Amino acid sequence: MIRRHVQRHATPLIVSALALACGSAMAQNYPVTPQQRSTAQQVAQAGVPLEDLAPNAPDSHTVKRGDTLWDISKLFLKSPWRWPQLWGMNLDQIRNPHLIYPGQVLVLDKSGGRARLRMADGSLPDGTVKLSPRARAEAVGDGAIPTIPLNLIAHFLNEGVVLNENELANAPRIVAAPESRVMMGRGDRAYVRGDVGGIADWRLFRQAVPLLDPTTKEVLGYEAQFVGTAAYVREGGEATVSEEKGLSALFKRNEPAPTSTLPVPATFEILSVKEEVGVGDRLATMPQRDFSSFTPHAPAQPMGGQVVKVYGENLIAGQNQVVAINRGSKDGVERGHVLAVLRDGERVVDRTRDKPQEIKLPDERHGLMFVFRTFDRVSYALLLQVQQPVRAGDRFAQP
Repeated sequence: MIRRHVQRHATPLIVSALALACGSAMAQNYPVTPQQRSTAQQVAQAGVPLEDLAPNAPDSHTVKRGDTLWDISKLFLKSPWRWPQLWGMNLDQIRNPHLIYPGQVLVLDKSGGRARLRMADGSLPDGTVKLSPRARAEAVGDGAIPTIPLNLIAHFLNEGVVLNENELANAPRIVAAPESRVMMGRGDRAYVRGDVGGIADWRLFRQAVPLLDPTTKEVLGYEAQFVGTAAYVREGGEATVSEEKGLSALFKRNEPAPTSTLPVPATFEILSVKEEVGVGDRLATMPQRDFSSFTPHAPAQPMGGQVVKVYGENLIAGQNQVVAINRGSKDGVERGHVLAVLRDGERVVDRTRDKPQEIKLPDERHGLMFVFRTFDRVSYALLLQVQQPVRAGDRFAQP
């Protein structure tokens, strides 16, 4: 019975993971904002100036599996987040930039000092895909390429959690394991106290730690470290137990033994682990998967801030790693914002005059990051490209 219970509730998780990994299962629902459509329509009328093209922009490109909208934008344009211009080069043929498919051939037309992008004759128009007659194994979806490599951030959509308050302090918690074990792995039982409400699937977290603003030291939220997932198996309750033990019970055989009532924790089974699960770890419910668009775009208003921390245990981060920044939805940060990573200019001494003077060199941009998840005062961003390691305290600004 236990095995059937676990399988029944594990299946939706597997389906969700496949759909997210595919990156396109919900592509047809990706929204295009009025501002993006307006930009595309303006560019569609005349194309883009040749100076806006990437230095080595090819004459044509055949879309292939593994491509992303970011990759293609970067291939043709100097600024990848200016994807509406790429789309707007041929608005008639590319009606939805999120529905570009492997096999389509994009041709760069440069005439009259302007550039336009069109599909080659015989390419797959109107978002259709030509299939050869052979067996395929694919996740459900339309096959459109994703905006960014979703495999780099898929697990963060379920793992990365920032709380306004330390809600996990009062969340259900693991209190014990069979045979007095303190660490548990996949397939092990765990005993839980707290209000689980009969909910089937749960995430497991270490106790949350505060995220501090690098400058003000203000608490921006509490980051909970994801350790695994678990499934509800059996409810808890109460048990009546005898207080008499050992020799004292032998001398009182004809007398009723005193009893007491003790709580019995609920039983869970560990479904998956990122690291060993321990006594004291907290439980949180599974969130609804968010398939909304990851469309790259620059913030509409000036924006700046700092990196709070590198996700995980590392002190520095490189390309394709995730950092937390000290701006969130309350500060106007949106999913899809592209931000420039800055390194503070050094403080040096100008000795070119009789009296030396300390000066600060200009801040230098050394990378780009892409915001993919926002909370009230904190956001997670993927480092798309960096020239130097990124660490807590590094600043960011408009791209």
